[in-house]
Parts: sequence; structure tokens; C-alpha cells
Amino acid sequence: MIKNPYRLFVADIDGTLLGKSRTISAEDREALARACDLGMQVSLSTGRVAQASLPIINQLSLDGCHIFCDGALVSNTKHDEEVYVQPIGKAVVRQAVEFAHLNEIDLEFYSTTHYFAERESWTTDIRRQFFGIEPTIVDFADLWQRERIIKGTLTVSSPEERAKAGSFCSQFKISLNFSGTKSPAYPEVDFINVLAPGVSKGKALEALASHMGISMNEIMAIGDGANDISLLSSVGLAIAMGNAPDEVKAVADYITLDVDHSGVATAINKFLL
Repeated sequence: MIKNPYRLFVADIDGTLLGKSRTISAEDREALARACDLGMQVSLSTGRVAQASLPIINQLSLDGCHIFCDGALVSNTKHDEEVYVQPIGKAVVRQAVEFAHLNEIDLEFYSTTHYFAERESWTTDIRRQFFGIEPTIVDFADLWQRERIIKGTLTVSSPEERAKAGSFCSQFKISLNFSGTKSPAYPEVDFINVLAPGVSKGKALEALASHMGISMNEIMAIGDGANDISLLSSVGLAIAMGNAPDEVKAVADYITLDVDHSGVATAINKFLL
């Protein structure tokens, strides 16, 4: 029997489970396995798309639903079941492509099954090498007509790229939502997720909790990024990683060790086991 009031444990991936080594520590894996053995449901909540999360899901032998695309999709990948989805409107995708073309901005898009890019670049190399997903190279001109787009991404590292991304975000500040994420594996790179208005990990978690028939107070969540704030602000027990910025730590009930010192295991051992 679980000796605590929590029925669901929700964990971010990059910066929480995965650090500079790009692997999940043995301590974190063992703690998560013990929590599952006690009857705890474990779900991931990530800015990643589903296909880039599958290696982690499989490595941890997780079953059930997970939050992908910073909250735009909640699904069970093993049973191809969508619980909640908030795609970007087709007209907005078309407008975003037109603006990106006009201003020479590299924009990437994702459906539930594909990663779309218009050309090979350093960003497609990152997706392939780190996230393990291959790009589908297509002309974006009519992509809005053919595909349901769940998420877009602006991947930037240079001042010029950051300026262009800033102009894009300013242009679509009403019709799109933006969330910035980092990966310890690429500290010099900013990943800007491009989402439908109102999308957040917190709203997605509410949908998941409703689907599971549990209250938000029965959820323990852990994360490290600004995109985790909506998630941590809504649960019964909020844990911030030691490597999280101050604004994330400010909404947490407890601050654990950093990702490279198995902060997830430390939190699980303290509150769940």
C-alpha cells in the first residue's frame, strides 16, 4: 500500500531526469521503479514530442498517459489513445509559415507522428542525434492543409537567430503561445516551443487528472524549467530541481538535488517511499 496521499507522480524529462550525461541515473531509475511497484502511476510531462520521449518511456517501462509538447497533447503512446489535444489552427500555421519565409526564420513543425523541416541544418542534427527523431523534409507552403500541427519550434543559439525569434514571437503574441526550454546537453541553445493559445503543462495535467478520476491534490510533480511553473503551481506537492531557476523554486514546496545528483530519486525517497 502507498503510505502517502499521492496517486500520480509527474516528472519532466530534460533537466529533471536527463542531465549533461544524457542518461537517467541508476538511482532515479530504481526509485521510479519502486514507486510503480507500490501502485503509484508515473507520467512524464515534457516539451518533447511523443516520438522523442519513447526511449525514456520504454527505458522506465512506463504505461499510461503522458503530457507532450508542453501540454498540447496528452496521450497513451502504447495504445494510441489521445486524452487531450490542442493543435495550432490551420490558418495560423499558414500565417506563421508566410512570416517565417519572408523573414528567413527557420521554423520546425510537429504532428503527433512526424517532425517536419524544410531543410537539413544544425537544428535537424540536434533532433536526430539527441532526440532520436528523423526529419521529414517538406515544403511548408501547403503543410497547413495536409497536417494537424501540434507544435512548432524555434531553435536558436546566435544573436541573429534570437532577434529573428523575437520578431516572430512579437508578430504572433496573440494568436500563438510560446514557452522556452533548455537542455543541459546544449546549454548554449534555446528551444522555443510554438503552441496554440492557452496551452500549458498545468492545463494538460488537469485534463489527465480528470481522465484518471483523481484530484490535483493527489499529484506530486517535479520539474526544472519555466514551462513547469503552471504544472507545479497546480499540484498537491510541487518539487523543484536544484538546477531550476529561482522563479521555478519560488512555486515549489520542496527543492531537491540537481539533475546530475539524482534529484528525482531524492524526492521520491523522501515523500513516496
